Amino acid sequence: MNRFLGFVKKEFMHIFRDIRTLVILFGIPAAQILIFGFAVRTDIKNAGIAVLDRSKDEISTGLVSRLESSDFFILKQSLESGAQIDPAFKKGDIKAVLIFEDNFGKRLLNEGSANIEIIADGSEPNVANLVTSYTRAIISDYMIDYNGAMAEGALVIEPEIKMYYNPNLESQYMFVPGVITIILVLICALMTSVAITREKEFGTMEVLLVSPLKPIHIILGKVTPYFILSLIDLIIILFLSWLVFDIPIKGSLVLLMLESMLYIMLGLSLGIMISTMSKTMQQAMFTSLLGLMLPTIILSGFIFPVEYMPGIYSWLSMIIPPRWFVTIIKDIMIKGTGFTFVWKETLILFIMTLVFITISTLKFKKRLE
Repeated sequence: MNRFLGFVKKEFMHIFRDIRTLVILFGIPAAQILIFGFAVRTDIKNAGIAVLDRSKDEISTGLVSRLESSDFFILKQSLESGAQIDPAFKKGDIKAVLIFEDNFGKRLLNEGSANIEIIADGSEPNVANLVTSYTRAIISDYMIDYNGAMAEGALVIEPEIKMYYNPNLESQYMFVPGVITIILVLICALMTSVAITREKEFGTMEVLLVSPLKPIHIILGKVTPYFILSLIDLIIILFLSWLVFDIPIKGSLVLLMLESMLYIMLGLSLGIMISTMSKTMQQAMFTSLLGLMLPTIILSGFIFPVEYMPGIYSWLSMIIPPRWFVTIIKDIMIKGTGFTFVWKETLILFIMTLVFITISTLKFKKRLE
């Protein structure tokens, strides 16, 4: 028994001395419960809306004020015509547009009912359903209060729901662009994360060390083949998305390809950076898979909108490259936007790529340790 207890004690000491084991045992579960507990939100808060009020009477303005006073909506824009609806949605901060018909208040009082049109951004089906449900509930509460103050019969506002970009609220419009984002970054990072560590473990690093190549040349030489192969993967993925899931590419295919090429380069440079900072292939693969999988799924915004997460998670998501590419690919594929609507996200991805390549070059040492 003493031998057994001594062996158990030795194992405990071995575990507590291994920082990576402690991270797996205690760090990952703690991170998961914090991320899933706070970042995963199934409700909305401060969602941006726009209003096209053709009536501008007491009832329509009162209803808009009721929507604004709730914690669910923020009035981002007051529209003057229907031609402004599409540009408002393409900016990305508008989740729904409310349209009041002409003589809205008079028709409600004279006929007992009036229509209000609610147009939601269907590119995010879950958010669209929540926005329309919350809007209808606030309209219903407003009319209950309004009817209670009247001595006459009950008045009814009948909302008409329409979905922009995705009329049938098909879930693949949300999941396919997000899955494309995850697949590209994980494959690219995983493929290149073992590039440098494999040379170390297989003993072929000496060949590179005695070569006249500079560190930047070695890194670019490692990245180039994977870039070409990843580009072929991208073409296959886009073709299957169109053929199997009937996901259209409403925007410029050339722009989509260029943005995807930048994202692929970012993923490859991220993998190279991980490779230069890792000592073994196992460590590099572990970092690439576990370190990127969960943050990409939860914090990229393709399932759970980033804008509704608590502040710290919203800020944390800014360093997650897939967050920016999800916006780009959705805007181009589903909304049909041009470069003027995605230039900020493109600039962020470009800067991240330069940072990863620079760090990789600086970390790469042209000598054996």
